[in-house]
Amino acid sequence: MRLTRAAVLARAKAAALDGVRRLNCWGSRLTDISICRDLPNIEVITFSVNGISDLEPLHQCQNLSELYLRKNNIASLNELFYLKNLPRLRVLWLSENPCCGSDPHRYRMTVLRNLPSLQKLDNQAVTEEELSQALIDGEEITAPPARRIVENGCPESTQSSVADSTAETESDLLNFSLEETNKIREELGMKPVPRDKFSSFSHRETDCNRKKRNNVLNAILLLTKELDVDGLEVVQQTVGRRLQALQKKEQLQEE
Repeated sequence: MRLTRAAVLARAKAAALDGVRRLNCWGSRLTDISICRDLPNIEVITFSVNGISDLEPLHQCQNLSELYLRKNNIASLNELFYLKNLPRLRVLWLSENPCCGSDPHRYRMTVLRNLPSLQKLDNQAVTEEELSQALIDGEEITAPPARRIVENGCPESTQSSVADSTAETESDLLNFSLEETNKIREELGMKPVPRDKFSSFSHRETDCNRKKRNNVLNAILLLTKELDVDGLEVVQQTVGRRLQALQKKEQLQEE
């Protein structure tokens, strides 16, 4: 699924692409993020739980400081080539991608060798000792990944990403961390979940309720694919009113 200009403007509540500073597309089944080439002022991007395999569109996002890519279809660490010249990138979440491989140490050292300005990788602070060790144990990436073209003319990685994205299980979609939970809540204008309440928050639903919610969510996602811009705006307004009502209820409960 391609991320469109209309979707970006709607999610970011911006009038133009150059006015987009933050973009949250968590769990949107995206495979094509080429629109990012037209986001020169973007600072925070949340693309976790999608089917993204190509990071080339991000190489022009010179103001990007935080990038969340957990659970995508990034097959090669050579994709880091496109992030190496982003001067402000300080936070990267890349875990649970195929490129992480079976050797966590080699993976982390390679990322830090190529992105030494990172302050946090996969929700873990980067230390000076790690940066020094990365020069020894990490692999230097000097070229972009080679993309093999299949018969229909599309990159092979894009072909597999759709199946991988839709294969997310219910437990996968619900099993995200405190930081990402609060990132999503922040984008929706909701209060963050305190660390001491996160465990009960993330597991408070019964299996039956989780299954029901997941079925409803999947149905909504499928239906939104059939809507045009006007239809999506109606959905956005309805969701906005629903969120306001829930936030008000939540505030009353806290008081």
